[in-house]
Amino acid sequence: MYDIRFHAAIAELPAAEWDSLRPDDNPFVSHAFLAALEATGCIRHEWGWQAHHLGLYEGDTLVAAAPLYLKGNSHGEFVFDWSWASAWERAGGEYYPKLLNAVPYSPVTGPRLLAGSGRHAAALRRALVTAMRGEVDRLGLSSLHANFLRDDELPAFDDAWLARSDVQFHWHNRGYTDFEAFLAALNHKKRKNIRHERAQVARSGLQIGMRGGASVSREEWCRVHALYENTFDAKGNHAALTRAFFLALGDTLGDAVQLALARDGETIVAMALLIQGADTLYGRYWGASVEVPGLHFELCYYQGIAHAIRHGLQRFEPGAQGEHKLARGFLPVHTHSRHYLAHPQFRRAVRDALVHETASLQAYAQELQAHSPYAHGRAPGEIA
Repeated sequence: MYDIRFHAAIAELPAAEWDSLRPDDNPFVSHAFLAALEATGCIRHEWGWQAHHLGLYEGDTLVAAAPLYLKGNSHGEFVFDWSWASAWERAGGEYYPKLLNAVPYSPVTGPRLLAGSGRHAAALRRALVTAMRGEVDRLGLSSLHANFLRDDELPAFDDAWLARSDVQFHWHNRGYTDFEAFLAALNHKKRKNIRHERAQVARSGLQIGMRGGASVSREEWCRVHALYENTFDAKGNHAALTRAFFLALGDTLGDAVQLALARDGETIVAMALLIQGADTLYGRYWGASVEVPGLHFELCYYQGIAHAIRHGLQRFEPGAQGEHKLARGFLPVHTHSRHYLAHPQFRRAVRDALVHETASLQAYAQELQAHSPYAHGRAPGEIA
């Protein structure tokens, strides 16, 4: 038996013990990343986020943990349950608040049940799931959702949970020596298209390059954030990450943050923000004040691929959605989530609906297989 405690702030949990429970170095579940979100105003009750982190303790020692939030809406999750909420509310229920086991604003697969990697890890993960379900019952909530799970976490969820999948597009390193070697692996049409897009950017006269977060000045971080914010606003979306959060990234994660920058003289006119783990690069945010053909692809994809090759990284995950990534060397992979709906009848109805959703997803994945950009074979991790 473990002492189960819920925390209203990540700062209440010991950072070193939390990080020691990560089975890999995924930066998005690091104590520093989650603490930066909370400390800089990105996690707000009025935006639908309230920290409710779970810790399992033996005495005063943290032995397992989970990033957990009470959610007043479904924004910033990237596993869309708006239709479930609407159906439950039409039936007279209250869908929100719900409980969410995830990383805010980050559609990135990674550990959600932090239990280390020892021989007791599987049992601890099951204990975390049991504790979360108990909290749903105690608070009388409609549901509990665990998003972007690792494969080894899936057995912790029993048949009461609804299984859901989606497709993202990831790049895999096949041992390329340089960007030209990557291009050589593509079919002729895709290779020609990428060279054309890069030539358009080269002709623009903009200076393109990568910078580590530790070397970026405060003024540059403010400019990068302004580009991110303006781009979100122009699309009618909510820019949830604050300037203070961007400033904190360089201080807390250092060169684990990478910026692909385009400059016109001394002025940063476009950027892509990426975060690096031991073997994976993650693309996160884009912003620009100029319109240059091919610039989005150059900063968000090609600079990242070149960086991954230079540093021997095995994967590049550029973010959610986007079939256009397929033509640029990113291949489809499945992501996984699990969902517990407290009301049995509601759970059965959604389970039935997921049968049709799953069939449609499988058909979509099969269609994607026919459009691989590579001249020969699949990359590791591609949908079989």
